[in-house]
Amino acid sequence: MWSSVLRLPLILSFLLVLLAQLPTRSFGQSFTLSQALSAPFNSGLIASPKGARFAWIANEQGRRNIWVSEPNPKGSYTSHPISRYQIDDGLELSGLTWNGDGESVLYVRGGDAEFEERPAPNPAMLPGVVEQEIWKVGVHGGDPVKLAAGHHPAVSSDGSTLAYLLKEQVWTLALNDPTAKPLQLFHGRGSFRELVWSPDSQSLAFVSNRGDHGFVGVFTLRTKALSYLDASTAHDEHPAWSPDSSELAYIRVFPDAMGVAFKPRRTAEPWSIRVARRDGSEAREMWHSTPGPGSVFHESVGSSQLLWSADNQIAFPWERDGWLHLYAVPGSGGKAVLLTPGDFEVESVLLSPDRRRIIYSSNQNDIDRRHLWSVSLNGGAPVQMTRGLGSEVSAALGDDSKTCVVLRSDAILPGRPALMRGDGDLEDIAPQMIPADFPGKRFVVPEQVIFRATDGMQIHGQLFLPASIGDKKRHPAIVFFHGGSRRQMLLGWHYMQYYHNTYAMNEYLASLGYIVLSVNYRSGIGYGLNFREALEYGAGGASEFRDVQGAGLYLAGREDVDPHRIGVWGGSYGGYLTALALARSSDLFAAGVDLHGVHDWKSEQANWGPSDPRSDQQTERIAFESSPLYSVKAWRSPVLLMQGDDDRNVPFNQTVRLAAALREQGVDFEEHIFPDEVHDFLLHRSWLKAYTLAAEFFQRKLSQSGTESRTHSSIP
Repeated sequence: MWSSVLRLPLILSFLLVLLAQLPTRSFGQSFTLSQALSAPFNSGLIASPKGARFAWIANEQGRRNIWVSEPNPKGSYTSHPISRYQIDDGLELSGLTWNGDGESVLYVRGGDAEFEERPAPNPAMLPGVVEQEIWKVGVHGGDPVKLAAGHHPAVSSDGSTLAYLLKEQVWTLALNDPTAKPLQLFHGRGSFRELVWSPDSQSLAFVSNRGDHGFVGVFTLRTKALSYLDASTAHDEHPAWSPDSSELAYIRVFPDAMGVAFKPRRTAEPWSIRVARRDGSEAREMWHSTPGPGSVFHESVGSSQLLWSADNQIAFPWERDGWLHLYAVPGSGGKAVLLTPGDFEVESVLLSPDRRRIIYSSNQNDIDRRHLWSVSLNGGAPVQMTRGLGSEVSAALGDDSKTCVVLRSDAILPGRPALMRGDGDLEDIAPQMIPADFPGKRFVVPEQVIFRATDGMQIHGQLFLPASIGDKKRHPAIVFFHGGSRRQMLLGWHYMQYYHNTYAMNEYLASLGYIVLSVNYRSGIGYGLNFREALEYGAGGASEFRDVQGAGLYLAGREDVDPHRIGVWGGSYGGYLTALALARSSDLFAAGVDLHGVHDWKSEQANWGPSDPRSDQQTERIAFESSPLYSVKAWRSPVLLMQGDDDRNVPFNQTVRLAAALREQGVDFEEHIFPDEVHDFLLHRSWLKAYTLAAEFFQRKLSQSGTESRTHSSIP
């Protein structure tokens, strides 16, 4: 074995990227990587408060813009961009929200949407100071107008006032006065978040996070009165107003007694829902969870975890039966009623503008996809709104509570906005966004496979079989592990940008002749509480490694797979499992690509919070023994390491330490570092380069000549 470090000159790096963009075929594929990644990623779909318009954010090969769709005389919708950003500059767009009149939208440009209060990243190395700013642009175009520095814009119901966050404080700006200047609403302790205006626009609710506890507060504009509701030693969060603005509901969660991240947590001190008057008086508990399953609060996806109906019902997510479902309880208190029964997970949740029904996405009857359903807050059987071989998420309802636009995807085309017709059919409203040479029709349709981990647990995956599968030959294979780990890969394009990209990469690898297996390993979502909170997962024992081994053995046992040419790749948590696979099973996995993976759980836990005095030596020992660095002495297979050095999720030192350990023992490894890039790469060209290097690495390491000298004594 020998040690090699990939240090490509700038010219060679450029040529590799250029190679991926050429229309000519290389490695025998039917399309280029650049083409596979060319379709836009659409997100942030929202409906206007007036006028039946819809808006969303489109990332077209790094060019991020706001699109709007509105009714046309033909009874359909016409869509167009209203901003004109033209370069791949790494400046993220987020926080999309409508102005009160429905004639303009506000958005945040720049900064880190996940870590807003940290210095703004600048992977494009733009000159000058890069800041996070709130902008406004009209639905009929025109130049965007900068409103203020800050993030998390929240417009009052009457459209008169913008509230937002800056340096962990709450600020406001009068929107009806073009000469108005930003004003700090009040001076408060703690870190503020979750700004929620009352329906009458007179009060602003918020959460004040104070480390080991947190308060829900209310500021009333007319009286300039600030009050914290029913302050305690718990964490109060997720405020939601009653329709008449007189009361505020919120969730009370008690501090985590375990104090250790990335370990299973199935039970806790039961959480509760509390209600208080606007001025903080008469606070009361109106419902609480029960011990056992569901005692740990688990969020749904949506702007609010509490949905207060026009009929005084409050809906909320709860895992009482081991699946995340919606329940409802009267605003006055009482017994919770299950709204969405069955063995499936509710995911994204939306309350209709008339506050009478909930639109939600779930994997009911189709566990590896998403479809939309509707349910009344007063009970009754849920109604399925969409179905088929695709996935539908992120519903947005017009002001009539009937007109519905969703983001739809399938195995061929990625998420795009579509109008839902009365019969449930979906009509794409911006088909012009898909590039003319997008190769979706040449993609393979992944198959659902269910295999057993080495301990017998059933694991779901998606199998990509290349077009050449009928040649009766043994093919090289690659296992993919998603990140998170709270994620679930689907039988088609994903609704998150990171996995939108990885789906395209897996399709590209299949086009090169690889059999690709994407694995939904334990500790991910979609299969219930006990699967997500798998015993001994992560830092508590790395029980996911049994799924890693099971995936490798499943492929090795297939007659169409060459068992000596199985690779593995993944990013973040998937990078952790890639490194673990190579450290513990180099006899099974011949090569790997590890993007910004976790290599030492003990140091990674410190990145997500201060060290906990309750942590004991046994806990720290298990965390390290669950890490790739613990088993690095057995690592023999070659690996490509990649990471941005401004990573805020996984410290860059995780890759530095692994590279040093591999170098010390002479393991064949290569590396590519992205200066000033964050965890979820902000530049499209960073994704293109990373995947180009990964594909080229697998071509070299999994070729016949590159594996002839390898021995795999444990593989049949």
